[in-house]
Amino acid sequence: MHSGIAFAPETTGAVGTADGPFSHPKSVVVFDLDGVIVDSFPVMREAFTIAYAEVIGDGKAPFEEYERHLGRYFPDIMKLMGLPLEMEEPFVRESYRLAGRVPLFAGVTPVLEELRERGFRTAIATGKAGVRARHLLETLGVLHHFDHVLGSDEVARAKPAPDIVLRALELLGARPEEAMMVGDAVTDISAARAAGVATVAALWGECDAAELLAAAPDVALHRPDELLALCPTVAEVA
Repeated sequence: MHSGIAFAPETTGAVGTADGPFSHPKSVVVFDLDGVIVDSFPVMREAFTIAYAEVIGDGKAPFEEYERHLGRYFPDIMKLMGLPLEMEEPFVRESYRLAGRVPLFAGVTPVLEELRERGFRTAIATGKAGVRARHLLETLGVLHHFDHVLGSDEVARAKPAPDIVLRALELLGARPEEAMMVGDAVTDISAARAAGVATVAALWGECDAAELLAAAPDVALHRPDELLALCPTVAEVA
């Protein structure tokens, strides 16, 4: 299994060197949810398939195409795919019904605990609706690890626009140079970059690694615990 932190060519070198996206000390981590914190794709696939059958009828549900748009808000994906927005109701219904089957990725909880110990503030910025994201994290018993959980329905423009990342920073009282975003989709990298925060690609889920790396994130990680190398203890302000 591949492991180790991979820096983009233009940022190769130790964390905290004189230039580059990690030259300024970090105190905030903004996470995407699906494919980063939770391994939700099997349940997402089942919910999408049921919704497609109810609204469209026979035929194979085009989940592979849906996956290519992950990170975006569900209604936006429906528009991009030319599918009826009526699919949202059964998709959300099934997502709630199946929430108990969504696991956390191995190693995520200890990382979240250690980030808190090191003085980091954390937020979720997800393509999901906020209430559904908070419900899922509460179901998994990890909602308390995040200072804020934001959904795409709670900002004016969903990812790849920077609005949700900027809102997270506003709520956390942080400047862009103090933050990094961890995501598994090109939309995450685009939103983070537009918000002026360091970009971290999460490669441990079902992401399209080649496409994600082609978006030139500042750092690529293969396991959740590798994030800790980028997060030394936050210095206390005198």
